[in-house]
Amino acid sequence: MTHFISFIGDFFTQFEMYFRIFISAFLGLLIGFDRTHKNKPAGVKTYTFVTVASALITIVSIESVARYGHMNERTMMDPMRLTAQIVSGLGFLGAGLIMKTGFEVKGLTSAAMILFAGGVGIGIGAGFYGIVIFTIVTAFFFIRVGGWIEKKEHDRLHAKDAKDDIDLSA
Repeated sequence: MTHFISFIGDFFTQFEMYFRIFISAFLGLLIGFDRTHKNKPAGVKTYTFVTVASALITIVSIESVARYGHMNERTMMDPMRLTAQIVSGLGFLGAGLIMKTGFEVKGLTSAAMILFAGGVGIGIGAGFYGIVIFTIVTAFFFIRVGGWIEKKEHDRLHAKDAKDDIDLSA
């Protein structure tokens, strides 16, 4: 019974950490849904794992310093050292999504989104809920605007090419 009571006490003292993991999973799911909806190579599961793993590593890094940093006066701990390694790992993961065929490159946006999802997980893991949610909303707004601009420019260039083809045949 004592172990159960201890577990319940730990659960409530660590509730914010559990909440951070839940929020990072939810945000990863939303980001992944957007990519899956567009039939992109990395989807819901990938982005959820990236955000949750990034949040977990960040939480463990920060909490380790808080828990073990005082054990010895010669012990030096940097809470962001482990978190910084997330970026290296995400770069490796993102590089695997980039494919080049001739002059065509695919997967750059997916690779960037993997890094973005990692940033979301790190931010939530560190407890920066507001700035992370603001960043997601802002990024998705400008992604939509950028997509609209790219489509308009693509249509304009193809209309110009079609006009040039007609002029050449005359």
